[in-house]
Amino acid sequence: MADETNASPCRYVALDIHKHYCVIAAVNRDGQIVLEPVRMEHEDLEAQLNQKLLPSDQVVIESTTNAWHIYDLLEPLAAKVLVANPIRVKQIACAKVKTDIRDTLILARLLAANLVPTVWVPPVEVRDLRYLLSQRRRLVGMHTQTVNRMGSVAHRHHLNHPKGKRYIEKNTEWQQDDELSDSEKFQLELDMATGEHLDGQAKKIAEKIARMSQEEPWAANMMYLMQLPGFGVITGMTVLSAIGDIARFESSGKLSSYSGLTAGVEQSGTKNRGKGITKEGRKELRWAMVEVAQRAVKSDPYWKSRFQALERRMHRNQAIVAIAHQMLELVWHVLTHKQAYRHFSEERIAYKYLTWGWQLDEEARDGLTRQQFARYYLMRLGIGHDLKRIALNPKYPRKLASEAEVLALKPELNQTR
Repeated sequence: MADETNASPCRYVALDIHKHYCVIAAVNRDGQIVLEPVRMEHEDLEAQLNQKLLPSDQVVIESTTNAWHIYDLLEPLAAKVLVANPIRVKQIACAKVKTDIRDTLILARLLAANLVPTVWVPPVEVRDLRYLLSQRRRLVGMHTQTVNRMGSVAHRHHLNHPKGKRYIEKNTEWQQDDELSDSEKFQLELDMATGEHLDGQAKKIAEKIARMSQEEPWAANMMYLMQLPGFGVITGMTVLSAIGDIARFESSGKLSSYSGLTAGVEQSGTKNRGKGITKEGRKELRWAMVEVAQRAVKSDPYWKSRFQALERRMHRNQAIVAIAHQMLELVWHVLTHKQAYRHFSEERIAYKYLTWGWQLDEEARDGLTRQQFARYYLMRLGIGHDLKRIALNPKYPRKLASEAEVLALKPELNQTR
């Protein structure tokens, strides 16, 4: 048996991360300082961490924009690395006097007392997808600002202009109106070029995300999301990036709370008063589910009837949020239990898979045609064995590939049947 007196005592280390530097400090189990606070520049952070950390250390950092890079540096150097929820840490350790040294020591002592509220550490593939989706949202937002700026010029001069975001050449005759000054025409010319560039960049990211949706670890779960009403590639991948591992959530209620779509409660004495949704959680998950709900109530009779029932007793926006909440619970059940959606016909699900295939090139579909692609996912879902074509619109029926045809190209499906 090893001599416990010679074992390294556990130190509780905290890093207060800033843009160009970190402050590191450590305390023992009793909260006494065992490593005086030291400032470390990011330029040589890796070398300094190697010098100051022990394999037995427990380390905590706050979740910031550059936290994941530092987490990856720390993980092989310490026994345990936690990422603190910055909002909840501030609620626990609010102080009138705030300095880098004080913040670091407070965080270290919270760790020693096992009081650090942590966040889930996403694996690299989840971080990469979140980054791409975030970049696309920024580009779409900038494109919207550009379009709104052009619209404001037309509004100032009471000119008729096309509604929406698609400013193509045939719809821009108004930009040469004599009412406009040379400066305004020049601004519109620049804005048209800017909008075209931003739109092109956003489409490139969307194409990359579409290819990723057909790759692991995303394809297995996208198979279940894409069958649901209202879901597309971007909304589906946004939901998966926010959730990460569905096994993290013990129930659909846990996932709903994580999204911030659950109703808040204000309690005082014997009175309970309901409030709006908490909005505590991942913002992009709420956005995606509201987008899905907006589409689902238009395309699926089941969700349309539920929405109409809600709309009779609340505002339309509240009804949409309620549908988004209910659909997120459906997402949990479908991803957890690996189920087919029972309110859609097999034909509707096949059409959903066909639309997924339309957004992918042949390489991304792994050489399958769109008809073979749709059949492939029907076979993986275990439905539609007798379905030969999609005739939702009788004027434009679409033929599906046979199972034998797909099995010849994907013989591994025999093992899952």
